[in-house]
Amino acid sequence: QVQLVESGGGLVQAGGSLRLSCAVSGRTFSDSVMGWFRQAPGKEREFLAAISGVFGTQYYADSVKGRFTISRDNAKNTVYLQMNSLKPEDTAVYYCAARRGVISPTQYEYWGQGTQVTVSS
Repeated sequence: QVQLVESGGGLVQAGGSLRLSCAVSGRTFSDSVMGWFRQAPGKEREFLAAISGVFGTQYYADSVKGRFTISRDNAKNTVYLQMNSLKPEDTAVYYCAARRGVISPTQYEYWGQGTQVTVSS
């Protein structure tokens, strides 16, 4: 059974930074495309970033490009999301997800439980 467990969320002031982590177990991590998403209250889930397995190719949504950085450590089966210059509108529950195949913003098969990020003004 595949498990994804996020951590690192919390309360931060606007302009601050957070790094989210997602530990993966139960499947071959190195060949999985990993993605980060978020969902704010009353809004649809939003794709943020993805990273491919072996080569680490990255793909970002325009809304976070330049502020967020996705990375992975295949030795630790962990994917990260470094978030800088945070804004109150970044407040949401953040999810990591995994999929097979090519890097993509959609069609993820496995999801974590989410971690809350709150940015105060």
